[in-house]
Amino acid sequence: MGKFSDIVKSETPTLVDFFATWCGPCQAMSPVLDKLKAEMGSQVRVLKIDVDKNQEVAAKFKVRGVPTFVLFKKGEIVWRQSGGMDLSTLKNKIKSSI
Repeated sequence: MGKFSDIVKSETPTLVDFFATWCGPCQAMSPVLDKLKAEMGSQVRVLKIDVDKNQEVAAKFKVRGVPTFVLFKKGEIVWRQSGGMDLSTLKNKIKSSI
């Protein structure tokens, strides 16, 4: 898990998307995250974590449902929300948190 902690401690804010391959709302968020990355570029890093393959990380952050989004800034959680959302809502949440 060293690499994960290095990434979320970086200067660049990191949005972690805890998802599952079988989750419909998670799949619906995939194009939203792609657009977010295209629009925000280097302002934010997007990291997708499959909860089925990374149960230890999911448990550490008490992820109970998917999708769950956790925004880290210099290793600290600055925003967290479960459930799908549209691009403008997600972008506004990130901008107001960083």
